[in-house]
Amino acid sequence: MSVCSSSSSSSSSSSTGKAWIVHRILAGTAIAVAIGARAYLGRARKFRTRVVGIIPARYASSRFEGKPLVHILGKPMIQRTWERSKLATTLDHLVVATDDEKIAACCRGFGADVIMTSESCQNGTERCNEALEKLEKKYDIVVNIQGDEPLIEPEIIDGIVKALQAAPDAVFSTAVTSLKPEDAFDPNRVKCVVDNRGYAIYFSRGLIPFNKSAKVNPQFPYMLHLGIQSYDSKFLQIYPKLQPTPLQLEEDLEQLKVLENGYKMKVIKVEHEAHGVDTPEDVEKIESLMRERNLS
Repeated sequence: MSVCSSSSSSSSSSSTGKAWIVHRILAGTAIAVAIGARAYLGRARKFRTRVVGIIPARYASSRFEGKPLVHILGKPMIQRTWERSKLATTLDHLVVATDDEKIAACCRGFGADVIMTSESCQNGTERCNEALEKLEKKYDIVVNIQGDEPLIEPEIIDGIVKALQAAPDAVFSTAVTSLKPEDAFDPNRVKCVVDNRGYAIYFSRGLIPFNKSAKVNPQFPYMLHLGIQSYDSKFLQIYPKLQPTPLQLEEDLEQLKVLENGYKMKVIKVEHEAHGVDTPEDVEKIESLMRERNLS
């Protein structure tokens, strides 16, 4: 009996010891998971938080030279764009990036911060990248705001910033709106198609998708790409080093270089219309629209 008693006691003690070890392991795991979760959530809260808006502006233009300085109801167009952009709540800082002293002087005159950039920049994205490198502070997201959008909606700026913040697998975000049937075959109106998760599949100057009838399908929700876009700042530093791609060159659309290199682009749909200034004739249209909206 004493042997049995001793064995039972030993077994009980062993079981208790094992249970205690298991308990300690589980407790340790739980603590580690909790610490890891807190660290992850901490990173998530800080993910791409610092945002700068950059308005690239150049004087030379084949279709409309000096466009940023054209007056719209008494103010230079670049000032109109800057004032509208300042209303966005997600921007920590807003600057104009230009290679022209006349534009720079104008912008400083109405209180904008200006970064001088090289004349060799091929497009707005490269100009934004150069401006980013010259800024004293570091930013996580760069918003490329088209200088010829004097009626830019601040909500669109905030929308694409939040979309990029919520999509860690994307390096780029942009916006689309409904395409008007009369713009279906206008090569200056860039079309976009997206997948079921809101990531861009393709951009084109032609109508996409295209059907067998070669006509506009009034039932299909075609989408028009709006010029505004935002980038992860680390990707923006990589972008100029990427070689031009066949689709980019054929369509003359810089977004395609991003997609052709396998990067993801998040797209949001908005209800606002595009009101860009491409030619001198567009100025009168913008002014009429501003009068209708009582915008001074």
